[in-house]
Amino acid sequence: MHLLDIDITVYDTLLLDRDGVINKLRPNDYVKCWDEFEFLPGVFEALAKWNQHFKYIFIVTNQRGVGKGVMSEQVLLDVHARMCEEIVKHGGRIDKIYYCTALTEADNRRKPGNGMFLDILNDYPDVKTDKCVMIGDSDSDMLFAQNCLIKGVKI
Repeated sequence: MHLLDIDITVYDTLLLDRDGVINKLRPNDYVKCWDEFEFLPGVFEALAKWNQHFKYIFIVTNQRGVGKGVMSEQVLLDVHARMCEEIVKHGGRIDKIYYCTALTEADNRRKPGNGMFLDILNDYPDVKTDKCVMIGDSDSDMLFAQNCLIKGVKI
């Protein structure tokens, strides 16, 4: 499914996975620096369109590479800052990025656990579960949506 084909009309809060949705997935590897970050085709157009519709756009992403010491948390924050700058340059926006660096699913913040979603609900009390949609590329993302009691769309 192409990002622009997703019916968004009934939702006002969008949750996006990062790797495989915003940027090219690096199988058996991590985006360890900005030079390794590659936007997927159509992402800028989709985010510009969604910017006009959604009240909130969040990224929820597991970043185990930090937990493994493959990259520092500061590098992750730098990558996210540059990613957001590029998205804004193309007419889109990201309201906040939630990430989990835990190594195991024992940490409820790690998808498919619902901890990052609980953080969203805490930070943005006006977010309504029935008005949220999660777009991801993995079964774990869809299980995350199910665990959060929100709609999941797999691309």
